Amino acid sequence: MRTSRPRPRFRSPLRGPWLTSVFGAVLLASLPIVIITGLLDYVAYGQGQGIPGDVGLLRLPGFDWPARPAWLFRLTQGLHVGLGLVLVPVVLAKLWSVIPKLFDWPPVRSLAHAAERLSLLLLVGGVLFEIATGLLNIQYDYAFGFSFYTAHYIGAWVFIAAFVAHVALKLPTMIRALRSRSLRAELATPRERTESEPPDETGLVAEDPAPPTMSRRGALGLVGGGVLLVGVLTAGQTIGGPLRGAALLLPRGREPEGDFPVNRTAVAARISAADTGAAWRLTLGGLSLSRPDLLALPQHTARLPIACVEGWSTEQTWTGVRLRDLAALAGVPEPASAFVTSLEQGPFAQATLNAAQVRDPDALLALRVNGRELSLDHGFPARVIVPALPGVHCTKWVRSIEFRSV
Repeated sequence: MRTSRPRPRFRSPLRGPWLTSVFGAVLLASLPIVIITGLLDYVAYGQGQGIPGDVGLLRLPGFDWPARPAWLFRLTQGLHVGLGLVLVPVVLAKLWSVIPKLFDWPPVRSLAHAAERLSLLLLVGGVLFEIATGLLNIQYDYAFGFSFYTAHYIGAWVFIAAFVAHVALKLPTMIRALRSRSLRAELATPRERTESEPPDETGLVAEDPAPPTMSRRGALGLVGGGVLLVGVLTAGQTIGGPLRGAALLLPRGREPEGDFPVNRTAVAARISAADTGAAWRLTLGGLSLSRPDLLALPQHTARLPIACVEGWSTEQTWTGVRLRDLAALAGVPEPASAFVTSLEQGPFAQATLNAAQVRDPDALLALRVNGRELSLDHGFPARVIVPALPGVHCTKWVRSIEFRSV
């Protein structure tokens, strides 16, 4: 005898199309910002620089990332990481609100239902993958056995495709559900008068609801409180000030005033004092310059931000030689690009700068920071610092710069 599969009992009287749609509307308004800023960050890394790696047909048509405003990458990366973290409580609440749908039986009833289920599977899997890899990358730098940049980028496109499909399928349902109840009325309804929504075809409303343990107002307040808490624990990594010490979700973002994070130490990069000692030379075309030679050149000081893919950013005072002055010294007065190489090896050992980045008056080969010599971990004897440039391309332990006229 054939029996139907038992379905878990979800009895919360809060679940229903309206509450799910409220969470969905918040995500619909905010996730596009996370998506757009993430794709802009991909452009900022520059084509063909290995971050991310080969992504095939997912490669975006790029453009030269500008050097102005100086805080541009700080803004896009800060929004991408910060807003992504702030939305985690909303994502979890949305998943809680639709969990009965995961136990629908039979799992597929028609081709249209199969398409909806597939989009839901990719949507949930995609967002959880992006959250998990993003959080791990923030907390444990270089913790993966694969390229975080490539995996996170490909995962983003899986999520984007599923998100667009899901919105196309569910937007009319969400609009109807939001119109079915008054937000103002729900916010004024205490737990004692909280009732289930009328049963409908979504299957979210409990058939045998339990007594409410909180009101919808309380549920929204709980999620809103979670958003606020994560915001407090996140915002300081980008905006600094008193909140920087509270940036518990970004351990490398809480250094004392006057210092700033080190993502990759000299030890991790296998850079020794011998590599950067008196014998170090900067190769500049046919020139070979020592650090005293560089210090003897006209020095320029600029206060510039530096921002990292992990979401932290900071603003420091840098002193060094303008890149455009070095280009002129190398016989390339109108450089179209510059290829920078480091003493270290691996994916962060080189970077290509475009014309605007090389020619900017504040683009430096920095020798000092905050009035002091660079430390070994911060790139001694010389590092690149360019306005609006991703931190990963502000190459440390510079070995050579090749200025190109075409």
